[in-house]
Amino acid sequence: MRILVIEDDLEAAELVCRGLEEQGYRPEHVADGQAGLVRALEQGWDLIIADRMLPSLNGLEIIQSLRAKGRDTPILILSALGNVDDRVKGLKAGGDDYLTKPFAFDELLARIEALARRGQRSQERMRLQVADLELDLVGRRVQRAGREIPLTSREFELLAYLMRNAGHVVTRTMLLENVWQLHFDPQTNVIDVHMSRIRHSIDKGFDPPLIKTVRGAGYMLGEPEKT
Repeated sequence: MRILVIEDDLEAAELVCRGLEEQGYRPEHVADGQAGLVRALEQGWDLIIADRMLPSLNGLEIIQSLRAKGRDTPILILSALGNVDDRVKGLKAGGDDYLTKPFAFDELLARIEALARRGQRSQERMRLQVADLELDLVGRRVQRAGREIPLTSREFELLAYLMRNAGHVVTRTMLLENVWQLHFDPQTNVIDVHMSRIRHSIDKGFDPPLIKTVRGAGYMLGEPEKT
């Protein structure tokens, strides 16, 4: 796990980085706010630890700049300013957690681990995968075996629902209620038409087929059972 530490107190930064290395993390230290922002934008980091009071650019300005550029890297703010208003300002600026100095290293580690778990869960929620089929909920992109698959908005939502329920039978009623937001059956073949299009898009030319019709029940998306 790569961690960028933006801290102008060299002694504190050395202690933090040494402790992180001993725990198996890969920290990198920058002592200046402007340089820290540049470094944060240059490479993908798993976590950023930023002091609030820094030369050239303070920690809150760094966070605001990163968020404005769409960077969602988890950020832990370190600061000697520990009253409620200061903590609220830090979190409202886009920080994910706020730790007041002086702090126990064990608490810092616990907060890093919590942010790492939160970031992992968030990433998992934004991407769905079944076999070699991948769906990006943020970018609204679908790929199978690395090949881009164009879908309409409705087809995308339908496939996302199937993937969230992979390995389970999805009934016609479930699709109407959760994809079309209909609580009655309009007695049309709209589901069959969309399923046929999706099946053609993600299964034709690929092996194995992932969508199965469960006669009398509905549909199921998942890898065929090996015999």
